[in-house]
Amino acid sequence: MALNIEKNTKLIKDKAVDLGFISCGISKADFLEDEAPRLEKWLNQNHHGQMSYMENNFDKRLDPRLLVPDSKSVVSLLFNYYTDKKQEDSQAPKISSYAFGEDYHFVIKRKLKKLMNYIKTEIGDVSGRAFVDSAPIMEKAWASKSGLGWIGKNTNLISKKTGSFFFIAELIIDLELEYDSSTTDHCGSCTKCIDACPTEALIAPYQIDGSKCISYLTIELKDQIPNEFKDKMDNWAFGCDICQTVCPWNRFSKEHKEESFSPKEELIKMTKNEWNEITEEVFNTVFKNSAIKRTKYNGLKRNIKFLKN
Repeated sequence: MALNIEKNTKLIKDKAVDLGFISCGISKADFLEDEAPRLEKWLNQNHHGQMSYMENNFDKRLDPRLLVPDSKSVVSLLFNYYTDKKQEDSQAPKISSYAFGEDYHFVIKRKLKKLMNYIKTEIGDVSGRAFVDSAPIMEKAWASKSGLGWIGKNTNLISKKTGSFFFIAELIIDLELEYDSSTTDHCGSCTKCIDACPTEALIAPYQIDGSKCISYLTIELKDQIPNEFKDKMDNWAFGCDICQTVCPWNRFSKEHKEESFSPKEELIKMTKNEWNEITEEVFNTVFKNSAIKRTKYNGLKRNIKFLKN
């Protein structure tokens, strides 16, 4: 049986690399004991802002066995999206680099489906579910537990090998596998992310007030952006990359190889003026199948207008 566990683990990890994932780590599907009080405190302090969905499914968020019955293993996967390409007009409203190409949900879901089908073909009757940022799962906690990195002072998962410009995805399956152990923290005395955050969302090392985060303000928040953030948005219209860009570990980031993430020419070339005058028709064309669709046309217009005024 132990031989089978070892063989199946290797099979899954090898296939993950074959599908383009940069790392794969595995943890026993169990209750996240350390995260429970932290999550409760974070919610009680209203650091989730209007993200009321964070309050839902509290128990499922901490125990994958409630999310996927009979689950034995959480397979955590990292997918690189780093690019050194930039928007051509330095005055244009800024878009987080993860949204330059096709929506990552679609791209990674396709790869997870292939991995799941491969597991069923090669190993047999395995049940489970695939997730990409789409369910009550503490993805960073599981990836950290699986040895893929540590949760840094900017509250992102950081890897010594590849930095932090990656997406996290999971397969939760009813198959026993070899389990990895967590890695150590390598932030040291560095506070570059905390010092660089223009809205002071990083209220202390390893603590974020999500309601002040530029990504939250430009994507999750449905109301008007509060005036207290005037002149603090650093010209970001969708998401924000600051706390990753300043992180010293991202000097190890390498250009992704995923064709679907290649920046759309129209997006990269848009001038400040074109952004300011964007119509719904242009929005639907340029951002078809893009993660930017999430903020909707009116949301993006609101963000751009807030930056202008």
